[in-house]
Amino acid sequence: MVSTFQNYTRYLVIVLFAMFLVACETVPKESATSTSSTSSTAAVEIKDGVYVGSDTVEMLAIDVPDRIFFAYDSYSLTKAAQNTLEKQAKWLKANGSVTIAIEGHADERGTREYNLALGDRRANAAKDYLMTQGISSSRVTTISFGKERPVNSGSNKKAWAQNRRSVTVRTN
Repeated sequence: MVSTFQNYTRYLVIVLFAMFLVACETVPKESATSTSSTSSTAAVEIKDGVYVGSDTVEMLAIDVPDRIFFAYDSYSLTKAAQNTLEKQAKWLKANGSVTIAIEGHADERGTREYNLALGDRRANAAKDYLMTQGISSSRVTTISFGKERPVNSGSNKKAWAQNRRSVTVRTN
């Protein structure tokens, strides 16, 4: 005969296991193929999982975009991101007293801790590229906001793509 203690123990184990399963967060993977998102006013805004639109882009200086975008779960720089960073480096060289901060951001999917780490890798990827272009590391700081400061609060592919970014901000 099973004791009352054993029954409670079994019940507790089942409840804890169920809570564990509910607490596990699943993050949907985006398709590995090229994804396009269209709206009534814009043409293709997402290409190969990377945002290529301009409605959330601001300017660091004339003709120098302030942000670059990343693919899902990535901190690799696209060719478009490298081109933007090269424009930023050229402007920074012409304005030698300017210092900047590079903010790393992620979309809403994933845990807070994971997205903070991913945002940090994104900001540092941008900083490292600027350094290869001749910008001193003493002029550049990085910070990660993870998923805490979305530029688009939606829960769809376009919003996620706009939120996977790093933003260069002038600090002086």
